[in-house]
This record gives sequence, C-alpha cells and structure tokens, in this order.
Amino acid sequence: MARDLLKPGLRLVFCGYNPSLTSGRSGHHYAHPGNRFWRVLHASGITDRLFRPEEDEGLPDTLGIGFTNLCSRPTRRADELSREEIRAGGQELRRKLEKFRPRVVAYAGIGVYRWFRATSKAPWGVQEEPAVSGVTDVVLPSPSGLNRMSFDDLVEHYRRVVPLME
Repeated sequence: MARDLLKPGLRLVFCGYNPSLTSGRSGHHYAHPGNRFWRVLHASGITDRLFRPEEDEGLPDTLGIGFTNLCSRPTRRADELSREEIRAGGQELRRKLEKFRPRVVAYAGIGVYRWFRATSKAPWGVQEEPAVSGVTDVVLPSPSGLNRMSFDDLVEHYRRVVPLME
C-alpha cells in the first residue's frame, strides 16, 4: 500500500482521494501508468526532472514534497469509497495537517477537497479559508487518466503551485 510520506516542514503535500489498485500493489503514489501526475509535475516546474513513482519516498527529503490521501484503501475508482471511510479519512487528514503543518497542501481533485471540507462549493486554486491555520490549501484537477482535462490545462493549474512553495 502507498503509505503516507509526511514529515514536518514540507513545502508541498499532495493529497489524493485514495490509492489506485496499482499504487496499492506497488506501494508508490500515482503509480498507475495512465496517471499523468509525474509528467504534470515536471512539465509545470514543480520538479526539475521527470520522476518515477518508485522515487516517491525520496521526495520529502530532497524536494520537500510529501504525499497522503483522504482515504487509505485502494480502489479502482474513488466513488467506491463509503461515506464512513470519507468522514473518518477527513478527520485523520486534519490531524495529519495539524501535526505536520506543510506550507501548501495541493488537493489532487476538486472532489478530494469538497469531501474533506464537507462542502459542495470550492473553486480551483488557492482557497480563501484554509482547513488548518497557516497551511495554504490549493485545489487542483485530478491527474488521473479518468479526468478528461487536457495535459496542457492540467499543467497550467499545477504551475500555479510553484510560487506558493517558495
């Protein structure tokens, strides 16, 4: 299972819905071959080179980038998660953010943020009211292959995170 990669002082933490079945088997974040996450990170300038999922464990120490999910159970699709899992996952996510206090949390999917904050309203980009004081919340499109947004549009959204990391 893809475990959390968190520690105090991170510049950026990516929070997804939950691991894919591929990530669950491999133990690495955004490991499904159809997921555009790693290519988007590189193309947007968040990372200086194209990383592979197998390199995720080194990013907290080398780039100050961490990883977590709203729910830990791997599924084929996020809509397979139960309301109870989402509610419990939201409470646990809040505890993690309060403990580790990253500079920025990038929610990789508008639904991740909406489920976490229990709201139907959340725009793309930086949120006015952070979930945890002192932590900037940014809502980004999911890089999943199930999201039909173009690669270039994804890159434009992710590019907005770069200045927030500094």
